[in-house]
Amino acid sequence: MDIKQIQELIRFVAKSGVNEVAIEQQDFKITIKTNQAPTVVHATVPAVAPVAHTAAPAAAPAAAAEPAVAAGPDTSHYITIKSPMIGTFYRSSSPDKPLFVNVGDEISTGDVLCIIEAMKLFNEIEAEVSGKIVKVLVDNASPVEYDQPLFLVDPS
Repeated sequence: MDIKQIQELIRFVAKSGVNEVAIEQQDFKITIKTNQAPTVVHATVPAVAPVAHTAAPAAAPAAAAEPAVAAGPDTSHYITIKSPMIGTFYRSSSPDKPLFVNVGDEISTGDVLCIIEAMKLFNEIEAEVSGKIVKVLVDNASPVEYDQPLFLVDPS
């Protein structure tokens, strides 16, 4: 198995709610264990109750926020760099090291943008496009989900 297959397996385990997966081949063995089931249960239960009680008020702020976004600068040409996995987002390789990228930095394809720690593995996330970092959408040392936006990049 290569690293991409392992990452896909981690995503599958995280999404499926399975607690453990073990794969054994001739010269390779991997076991992925997760104890996220209690977290998912706790996150789901509180989310259901407030939505039922505040469905109408929640719609009003969302509607009010849309014109503000439309009136702001045009972000439609920006490219969103998303998280390829679930884990913890880090902007530098260690707390005493400089950040990989800052707002305003020019990036090229293959540049390291951040690290996502998943199951004690530190995965460097590389740029798939060239451009200029417009916005960092996640705080350092924050948990991120699969496909969560991390950066906005202006490709021009």
